[in-house]
Amino acid sequence: MDRLKGRVAIVTGGARGIGEGIVRRFVAEGASVMITDVLDAEGQALADELGGQTAFHHQDVTSRDGWAEAVAATEARFGKLDTLVNNAGILYFAAFEHYTDEQIRRLIDVNLMGVILGCQAVIPAIERAGGGAIINMSSADGIAGANAVSVYGATKWAVRGLTKSLALELGPRKIRVNSIHPGGIYTPLANPMKVPKELYDKGYWIYPAQYAGEPKDIGAAAAYLASDDARYCMGTELSVDGGLNAGHYYMTMPGAPTPPAA
Repeated sequence: MDRLKGRVAIVTGGARGIGEGIVRRFVAEGASVMITDVLDAEGQALADELGGQTAFHHQDVTSRDGWAEAVAATEARFGKLDTLVNNAGILYFAAFEHYTDEQIRRLIDVNLMGVILGCQAVIPAIERAGGGAIINMSSADGIAGANAVSVYGATKWAVRGLTKSLALELGPRKIRVNSIHPGGIYTPLANPMKVPKELYDKGYWIYPAQYAGEPKDIGAAAAYLASDDARYCMGTELSVDGGLNAGHYYMTMPGAPTPPAA
């Protein structure tokens, strides 16, 4: 569990949910982590729990100045920066015609502009460190369409495309850029109604895994992409979705899953 020993990472949106899962796995693998978020109490509590390998920094990812401050704070605290996980994101469920201008612009600002600004901000620091990795959080909805999340999906498709382009541009500069595509992960963002896990899982009977994933599943994927084990991964799309986007079942044919008991 030392694949990331000596690495220093920023994990945005790291206070809870998928971000927290990534932070915990990175620390377990030996990395030092700057947790950034707008959720100050949760972020500081996580840093306090995990100890000296972590610190918390308040950050609005839509602010260029905020990114400069986060990078400077990380280098000041840990001596360098070689890994970025662009995880911060928001989600609104709505019929397409009901999205407001404010919601549309907020989704674009956080989910896409935040990633763009982050990638720009960390390049000099990662080059100073001798190279490293950028991991952009897309989504299963950045690979296939889905109802009620059309604008969110559009931002995640954009992150997917951005990752490909940056993999080409930054690979020769010793910066690997890859994307993770979570689907069906049990988090506060995806479960605003706070449905219990055992009940939430029942909604996933139509997918191969038969249950919802957890933040630690994405943490494992991010740790891999940040490590030397993934040294030849550039522009890779890593789906961690329990088979959500693998295909579809013909429900009357052999191999189809059985609906859960009522």
